[in-house]
Amino acid sequence: MVERKGAGFRAVVIAASAGGLNALREVLGGLPPAYPLPILVVQHLGPSAGSDFADLLNELCPPQVKEAEEGELARPGVVYVAPANYHLLVEKDGRLALSTDPAVNYARPSADVLFESAADAFKAGLIGIVLTGANNDGSAGLKRVKEQGGFTVVQDPNEAEFDAMPCSALEAAAPDRVLPLGRIAAFLREVSDSSGQPSLRRADRGRR
Repeated sequence: MVERKGAGFRAVVIAASAGGLNALREVLGGLPPAYPLPILVVQHLGPSAGSDFADLLNELCPPQVKEAEEGELARPGVVYVAPANYHLLVEKDGRLALSTDPAVNYARPSADVLFESAADAFKAGLIGIVLTGANNDGSAGLKRVKEQGGFTVVQDPNEAEFDAMPCSALEAAAPDRVLPLGRIAAFLREVSDSSGQPSLRRADRGRR
C-alpha cells in the first residue's frame, strides 16, 4: 500500500493519439467499474467522427465511458472522452466545458487544453498521463500538471506504438514515472487504497 499525505488525488487526465485505441483499451480495461476518480480523456479524432469511439471503449472497459457534455460535473468511476472537434476543459468547480476555439497543436480536441485547465482546477490532486501518439500534444499540458503539484506519468516510448508524444512529454516535463503500457492500470489501482481513497507516498515519485 502506498501512502500520500494530504487530500489525495481528485482526477486523472489521459492523452492519446495514433495507436490510442489499443492503449486506452489496455489502461481502462485494467480498472474496476467503480474506480474512485473521474478520468478525462483526449484522443485525437477526425472532425467528423461521431460517438463511436466512446461507445466502443464503453463496451470494452469495466468503467462507464461516455462523451463529455457541457456543464456536467465530473464524477468518480466515469471516463469522459472529449467529443470530436471540441476541446474539453475543466472549470474551477470541476465541471466540464466544451469549446470550439482554434486547434492547438493541429488538434481539436487538444490534450494541452485539457491538461492545462485540469491542472489549474485540481492542482496537486491531478494525475496526468501521456500515451502513444505521433505529435507533441500533451507535452506542455503535462508540464503544467507537474508545475501545479500533480503527478505525471508517460508511457515508455520504447514500447509505444507511436513514440513521438511520449518522447516529447519526457523532454518537456521530466515525468514522475515512465511506465510500460501494461503497468499503467496497475499504477492507477495502486494509488487507490482499500477504502477507495487515492493515495501516493511522495517518496514514490521518480520510481520507475
